[in-house]
Amino acid sequence: MARDRITPSRHRVRVRALAASAAALALMGTATALAGTPASAASLPKGHDVSSHQKNVDWPGARAKGARFVYIKATESTTYRNPYFDQQYDGSRKAGIRRGAYHFALPDKSSGARQAAYFVSHGGTWTADGWTLPPALDVEYNPYDKKHKCYGLSNSRMVDWIRSFSDELKRETGRRPVIYTTTNWWNLCTGGSSAFAADHALWIARHGSADAGTLPAGWSSWTFWQYDNSGSLPGDQNLFNGSAGRLKSFAMGL
Repeated sequence: MARDRITPSRHRVRVRALAASAAALALMGTATALAGTPASAASLPKGHDVSSHQKNVDWPGARAKGARFVYIKATESTTYRNPYFDQQYDGSRKAGIRRGAYHFALPDKSSGARQAAYFVSHGGTWTADGWTLPPALDVEYNPYDKKHKCYGLSNSRMVDWIRSFSDELKRETGRRPVIYTTTNWWNLCTGGSSAFAADHALWIARHGSADAGTLPAGWSSWTFWQYDNSGSLPGDQNLFNGSAGRLKSFAMGL
């Protein structure tokens, strides 16, 4: 797993990936509908997500390899900002790639509202220019304490924390966050809450599979699917659940 500072800051408990070649064949070869979309994976806009682990990314090279969107780590808790964020955020836009920022949540460190405010002031902004994706909240297994996978929070307190983050982000940017998570973590740590599905886009992580699998409670479809942690693009590999035109509309908030 990549580390982007002294302690790990982009950690996910992932489904064990198949060999990269097998995963690629599955993605390119499946003609069945993925969760919530009638299109095959091969027809969907391709993207990726990066952190400081990728350092100064070759953005024209990523665009040439098919990248049409990217999420870039901006912050973690209220004490860390990706030192490569400006190069990554500005460079991807100049290369013609739609981009957004994401925040890695540490719910045991401070309130959701406080972390959202820190995120916004350090890159987690949004504008309806068609190039800026809504900010994303990365909420997943605790990378610093495996015994406390849910950061010591009860299901109800975790739901309250996510709502606090979302409300502050909406207040400051006008958009609800995209929620990045895994179904297993969501079920364990929110108790399978369906409180966010109606007004939050889902970014589901499921690796080594031909589809995105069972989604967290309430969501009938995914917006982004992170299907592998390595591939042709820098960082993790993702798909957008829609056309290129729909990706632009989503960025604009339409």
